Amino acid sequence: MPAMTAAILLAAGESTRMGQPKALLPWGGVSLIEYQVRQLSEAGVDEIVVVLGHAADEIRERVPDMARVIVNLLYQEGRATSLRAGAGALPDNAGPIIVLDVDQPRPAELLRSLLAAHEAGVSPISRPAFEGQHGHPPVLDGLLLDELRAVEEASLGLRGVMTAHAIDIADIDLGDERVLVSFNTPEEYADALTRFGPP
Repeated sequence: MPAMTAAILLAAGESTRMGQPKALLPWGGVSLIEYQVRQLSEAGVDEIVVVLGHAADEIRERVPDMARVIVNLLYQEGRATSLRAGAGALPDNAGPIIVLDVDQPRPAELLRSLLAAHEAGVSPISRPAFEGQHGHPPVLDGLLLDELRAVEEASLGLRGVMTAHAIDIADIDLGDERVLVSFNTPEEYADALTRFGPP
């Protein structure tokens, strides 16, 4: 059975600094969670797993049908628990795998370019870059799925997996500053929406 392109969209956090669930913030006329699921689908991702935790019932109502929702009851123990839950929900033949936070909105064309570059290369991990800065989301080969399923906060979660394979990471400069977009506060969100939000 051929590998399918997969994505883990992490949206379980409490959004403490934002003061409201980031997944429900407007982006391009819809909520962030709706926007990102649709963009992943348009980019050709076959299997999209959305991991919810805080405000799961409220956010679940906004998740488009093409995604599968997993609720991480351990979300307060850290991001690694959500990544582990998402990876555990993927089929064994998943890969390449995009790992994306809901506060890192990425349009379909950017994701398509990143996936194409990863698949054309030989590295087990690809990450986008812009002018020498590392961006998001990383793309990981399906061969690393078992490692994603075993991440722990103590070993730095996704960062621990990437550190273990640091020598093999391919940095791909897509010439697109949007690979750096991320926000935790209302001010950062307002700035990102002004500079990079869809029309």
